[in-house]
Amino acid sequence: MSLIKFENGPRERVLTTGFNDIFESMFNDSFLSDRMMTKVPAVNVSETDDHYMIEMAAPGLKKDDFKVKLDKNLLTVSVEQQKQQEQTNKQYNKREFSYSSFVRSFALPDTADDAGIEAKYTDGILTIAVAKKEEAKQISREIEIK
Repeated sequence: MSLIKFENGPRERVLTTGFNDIFESMFNDSFLSDRMMTKVPAVNVSETDDHYMIEMAAPGLKKDDFKVKLDKNLLTVSVEQQKQQEQTNKQYNKREFSYSSFVRSFALPDTADDAGIEAKYTDGILTIAVAKKEEAKQISREIEIK
């Protein structure tokens, strides 16, 4: 049960504030956020002269939790992780299971070299470097003006 503080003022504002507080407490509830909402890590995609870079923020995982797979031009990153916590208290044994998984897929362009893909996991960030084909690399040169 929650106590809702109503402010003195116009009736519409009082009701709006009350409803906002109720909905905010419902959606910020740990039960809903842990079990009902999908957790997908944030991703940064960038490009350098030689590579396409994918950085995925996934703290708390180990490199063995990840599976990186390439099927034609679709790069798929998936994780399946199962946690088990036990707490023994008096005559009771309490177990909590937490199972989380996600899948992120990226369509690689035709200019990507599928033989030149490297992945590393450091400090909670999975970094995937996809090499570009030679013809896709940007060649820069200075052009002489006549």
